[in-house]
Amino acid sequence: MSAAEPRRRRRPRSVRARAALSAAAAAAVVLAGIGWWVHRDVYHRSTEITDTQAQEQLWDLVDQLHEGAVPGRRSALPYEIVASGRRSAVAYGGAMESFDPGIRHVLPTPPVAGASGYWDIRTLRLPVRRPWDPGERSALPDGSYRVMTADVRADELGREKAAALGVAPGAKLRVYVVLVPDPAEALARTTDGLLLRAGGAGLVLIAAVAYAATRLALRPVEAIRVRTASVTASDPRERVDVPGTGDEIAALATTINATLQRLDDAAVQQRRFVADAAHELRSPLTTLLASLEVALAYPERTDWPAAATTAARQTRRLQALAEDLLLLARLDARAPVARPGTVDLAALAAAVAGQHPLNEAAPALSCDSRGPAPVHGDRDECERLLRNLVDNAVRHAAHRVGITVRDQDGWIVLTVRDDGPGVPAKDAERVFERFVRLDDARSRDRGGAGLGLAIARDLATRHGGTLTLASGSPGACFVLRVPKAG
Repeated sequence: MSAAEPRRRRRPRSVRARAALSAAAAAAVVLAGIGWWVHRDVYHRSTEITDTQAQEQLWDLVDQLHEGAVPGRRSALPYEIVASGRRSAVAYGGAMESFDPGIRHVLPTPPVAGASGYWDIRTLRLPVRRPWDPGERSALPDGSYRVMTADVRADELGREKAAALGVAPGAKLRVYVVLVPDPAEALARTTDGLLLRAGGAGLVLIAAVAYAATRLALRPVEAIRVRTASVTASDPRERVDVPGTGDEIAALATTINATLQRLDDAAVQQRRFVADAAHELRSPLTTLLASLEVALAYPERTDWPAAATTAARQTRRLQALAEDLLLLARLDARAPVARPGTVDLAALAAAVAGQHPLNEAAPALSCDSRGPAPVHGDRDECERLLRNLVDNAVRHAAHRVGITVRDQDGWIVLTVRDDGPGVPAKDAERVFERFVRLDDARSRDRGGAGLGLAIARDLATRHGGTLTLASGSPGACFVLRVPKAG
């Protein structure tokens, strides 16, 4: 067992399950991206709200200082007001109480020099003055925080207000407001929880919808599968129902029906071919068997040379028929060309015409060519093609057969013309079918088995060419077109 087989077994075999998992996986990626964006946006906006709140609180504390009032300890955000020359904080509130700044201020005092009235944001580290209890929400853990500051000079307040605040007239006060991230983080965590629950429910819903939709879409496919399973090679007449949806499944059903129709046509053609072949083989076998049985029954009255001649003739006929059937089987199997090369059709046509037997009853053969006519192919197969055309023409010619070879626009065009009765227009394609003889009354020995033209066309197609019957000419004119070899 290969290493890929366990992986394939772990995968769901059902298309519905795979579609549901794929949809859920894709949705998970999309939802994760959306969740990350929402988390960042919520945190960013919460931080902006905290900054705005801190800035408002900062200026409120500055206003109280200008009024000479000490701010109270109740505060939404931790704050501390320190002054130069003072060890303890002027005021503090919020979670700053966890540091005990009443004894000693936590945040650094400002330098005496420098202007006042501006605000700034900086990062400071807050030390822990006492053990920190995580369960105490008002306490600040040790760490670095963003801090918003504003400076106020005591001499701007006046002696009475500075005395009320407990600072020297020449001191400088600094207001600190700590920007704690807890509200933004708490809101982000709450949003994350909501998104996680909503995303989980959404994934389940998406997977269920994808599963149901795929199951509904595959119902016609299952019907096609069941109907196709009943088709056999011996009886391919069954057809699947084509849904009227006009979608890919309808196209699949149409393609399957076309395939089944081709299979049916091939089965019918095969049965007809077998029947015709059996009929053609039975005729010479019957003649041969009858001749031998008569000779054996009456040996003393048998003309043995004549009987042997008849037997040899019928045997040659059987051999030629068997060779034709084997060649057709090889052509149907689309076997590659045995010895591909370059063949000169002009020289080959001249050789075939010169080798044809001459007698008083045979028509005259002529071959006209204008130089070499090279094509790609097998010489034996090309010779078989030409011989079949010439034999057919000689069989039906009255006095002469003409062969011409021409080079026309990258094609080698070879024609074989006879002056016989010709072929009716309605039978122009039928003559290339197997076991077709237009003149059924003529002798089978003279007319052949009806395979010559079928083999010739198959050989022409095998070499990338065409073989057709020209129309409108006296007698019969077969036209072979083959690509010229470069």
